[in-house]
Amino acid sequence: SGNNFEIIIIDDGSPDGTQEIAEQLEKIYGSDKILLRPRARKLGLGTAYIHGMKHATGNFIVIMDADLSHHPKFIPEFIRKQKEGNFDIVSGTRYKGNGGVYGWDLKRKLISRGANFITQILLRPGASDLTGSFRLYRKEVLQKLMEKCVSKGYVFQMEMIVRARQLGYTIGEVPISFVDRVYGESKLGGNEIVSFLKGLLTLFATT
Repeated sequence: SGNNFEIIIIDDGSPDGTQEIAEQLEKIYGSDKILLRPRARKLGLGTAYIHGMKHATGNFIVIMDADLSHHPKFIPEFIRKQKEGNFDIVSGTRYKGNGGVYGWDLKRKLISRGANFITQILLRPGASDLTGSFRLYRKEVLQKLMEKCVSKGYVFQMEMIVRARQLGYTIGEVPISFVDRVYGESKLGGNEIVSFLKGLLTLFATT
């Protein structure tokens, strides 16, 4: 790609062999390119971001799921988009242009669409996909947002965008295809939906 990069893998003691595979990749590509930074147990997405940022040496950070739901082929488009508008954040969107979701049942699609629709009405964030996590951040912007965000779980990604708008950061979007994971299970359940609605109302009241 011509871009200098490092891949930081944060593994929270997952039972699926992620750490062992990452160790193999580290041997192949070198510890300067593959940085495995495991943690002993599951401590949450927000703290994983902070943990990863401590080890990141670049000016920009791309955050993505490691199960290939987020395909690496979109990363060059994120970089092009950032350069094109000098954006602080470039967000992958499933709901604009030729973006889409593959492998979800109707219930999951309705929940995701509904969450985005309600959020657009209440918060008017100026971005089309609030709950996705495939994004490029300017490093100092990500650090600032992490200091401001208080949400946990499903609503966390949404708060990142809402706070970004509140702080005047610029956001570009790249349509992406999201493919549901082949292995493992989604963590989205009834408790997460209730937490999302509570978090949404909290954001509505505080932004």
